[in-house]
Amino acid sequence: MNIEIFNLITFDSTHSAIRAEKELLSMDIKVKVIPVPTEITASCGLSIKINLDDLCKARKILLKEKIQVSGYYHIKKTGLIKEIRAIHE
Repeated sequence: MNIEIFNLITFDSTHSAIRAEKELLSMDIKVKVIPVPTEITASCGLSIKINLDDLCKARKILLKEKIQVSGYYHIKKTGLIKEIRAIHE
């Protein structure tokens, strides 16, 4: 069975998601823009997928650049089953 574990960042606006992608890429963080999973409600339909090890660095960058984030999530996908846990500060 294929297992994938990653962190996800959600946003209230498309503008914030695009800015975040640009800033994170410029700081050598591997990102992938994906649709927000239906299990998570967010005003914007875009989210950014990042590696587990990059969460702390990504948070610092987004805070420094004053990019509005609606949430951080830990995702574990096993086949079609998703386990989603909100990450609180």
